[in-house]
Amino acid sequence: MPLRVNTNIPALNTRRILNINNRDLKTRIERLSSGLRINRAADDAAGLNISEGMRAELVGLRQAVRNSEQATNLIQTAEGALNEVNAILIRMRELSVQSASSTVNDENRESINAEFVQLINEIDRIGTVTSYNDTALLTGFGNVVNKDETVSTSLLSTTTGVVGVQISGATSGTYEFTDALNDNSITLGNGIVTQTISLGPALDADGNAASPGVVASGSSIVANFDRLGIQLTLSGQKAASGVNPATDGYRDGDLGTNRLLVIDSGVGGTFQVGPKDGAVHRIEVNISDMTATGAVLNLGSATVSSLSGSQSAISAIDLAISSVSQQRGDLGAFQNRLAFNLRANENTIENIQASESSIRDADIALEVSAFTRAQILVQAGTALLAQANVLPQNALSLLG
Repeated sequence: MPLRVNTNIPALNTRRILNINNRDLKTRIERLSSGLRINRAADDAAGLNISEGMRAELVGLRQAVRNSEQATNLIQTAEGALNEVNAILIRMRELSVQSASSTVNDENRESINAEFVQLINEIDRIGTVTSYNDTALLTGFGNVVNKDETVSTSLLSTTTGVVGVQISGATSGTYEFTDALNDNSITLGNGIVTQTISLGPALDADGNAASPGVVASGSSIVANFDRLGIQLTLSGQKAASGVNPATDGYRDGDLGTNRLLVIDSGVGGTFQVGPKDGAVHRIEVNISDMTATGAVLNLGSATVSSLSGSQSAISAIDLAISSVSQQRGDLGAFQNRLAFNLRANENTIENIQASESSIRDADIALEVSAFTRAQILVQAGTALLAQANVLPQNALSLLG
């Protein structure tokens, strides 16, 4: 090996390796101090890309969990108010039954009616003041059926036999019916989800299949499209004088293929329970107008100031109690759905967090081992660099 003075190759080689070990030692110190294997894109470009996407999803999922909890609180607020409305309606029914008896006179009925009217006012007051974060809940919350005669109510006519539409969680949009003749089923879809339900044949008075149609005369059925959150009430055929059975009441095939139902977005009613955009990451909740004078309870004209009025009030209140109970049942179903969604999101958070951790977090045992190795190599390299730097001094012995 030549003896050189101007260029000390062993020192250059030792310094190069020492620099490598110094950079490795710096990396290990950084990872141990931060707890992260990836502190910058250069550490793992692909891993950083993946983990950042997971972090964004985790943030969305955690907020979705909070949204679900708050949505449950909102529904419980509405359901608690309806519980009191239900209690008021039961008291009103008691008053109606009392007033419907001839054991009381008209003067007594006036006193009974005074409380009856106050209870109606109280239901209206509860419906008006029940709110969550300044959003009214019982005066109409969520999506609503479009009432334009040229759009939705073409479905609600004597030619179709559809006498009522209720929605519970239906998303906004246009729904089209397909009702083929002689298959006793109806298909409803909105371009995203389609559901077909079987109605079964109508029965005559002897229990035999009646033809045509699937809804017996004088009766009605509810076609429940539960996947879409829409319920249709279909009336049976009528055979009264002056009524055309072919155009009054539902018969198989009456809806055809051109009947549309349009549901418009209402105030509130949308809960973001997933981390992304899309209908599957949201839950739509509908609460009807539950005031006493609203279209659902329809108690604005009810009175117990007369015998006949009291008798009519009993039936009206029974319908109102049924409507409130049905609405409370829908809200309970939404609460249970939110509870399952909450647990599913929490499980997803746990698993995605584990995946993100395996990509981004530092393995402390591995890093400590690598740190110790780099530390030893740096110390050894420093000592050897000192030895390499004195090698050119050997040339002095040749000058002596």
